[in-house]
Parts: sequence; structure tokens; C-alpha cells
Amino acid sequence: MPNWADKLIQEYSDGKRQLLKASKNLDKKNLVESEYKTMINSMAEDMDFVIEWLETGRQPGTYRGVDKKSVYQIRSLESMDLIPDIEEQLDDVNERKPLMTKEEKNILQDILSSFFRRERQCYLLNVAQGMSWVAIANELGISKSSVQTHIKRARNKDKRINEVG
Repeated sequence: MPNWADKLIQEYSDGKRQLLKASKNLDKKNLVESEYKTMINSMAEDMDFVIEWLETGRQPGTYRGVDKKSVYQIRSLESMDLIPDIEEQLDDVNERKPLMTKEEKNILQDILSSFFRRERQCYLLNVAQGMSWVAIANELGISKSSVQTHIKRARNKDKRINEVG
């Protein structure tokens, strides 16, 4: 059973075929039809772009994985409440203070958003959950050396951010 992306790819492919068929029937010599032909060909190119994006899951035309840390991932991390604010949940009787201030939460959020997805997963499983590299490798289905590399990179980024800040 095709998923939503396969259905969209099929719809865009059908639409592109129809546009190209309509473009073939237009006369280049007629000024109005020539403009329509240009417009239709531009629409077909846009459909090619979308089809490639849907097929590969990556933005067409980007090089060296620059899209891996896309704006979508950063925005989802920024809008995600990673560390809930528990201040309202504390009793006045206990007068306990939250473990982190809002400023500290923002700093942590900046640090985590600088990591690639896999670095963030490995780092949080290791530091927050206390899992070993072998356990993380088994959990994520990657090699132990990959886990070690991701954690090392994440720690280096953390150090650089702390040095700057």
C-alpha cells in the first residue's frame, strides 16, 4: 500500500505529464502561446523539484549535506519544550527552586540545537540516561565506534559553545 509520499509523487508526475503535453501543443511563434509555454515549462520544473525532494527526502541541489541540519529540525527543537518548567508544580511549603533557570534552559537548548540529530541522541542517552556506548549502539542500531564518534563530536561542540559563551 503506497504511503502519502508515494501518492504525492504519483500526483505530481501525472500533473507534470499533463503540463508537458499542454506545452507541446502550444505554438512558439504566437506571442501569447509562447508566454504560456514558458509559464508551463517553469511549472513543470517546479514539479520536478518537488518530485525529487519527495523521492530522496532531501532538498535537491544541496551539496555536502548542508541540509542535514535543516531549519525544520532547528525550529522543532526550539518549539519543543525539552525541559519543562516545573516552577508552577512546586508547593510553596517546600520552597524548592527549579533545578535550572530559564536562562540555563535557553543555553542548554542552544547547545542541543547545535548537534546533529544522531549526536543529540547519543549524547543525551549517554549523559542524561547514563547508558553505555554499547547499550546506545544496540538501542540505535549503529556501531559502538559510531556512538563514540557522535558523543565525542557533541562534547567538542559543547566545549566550543561554553568557551564562547
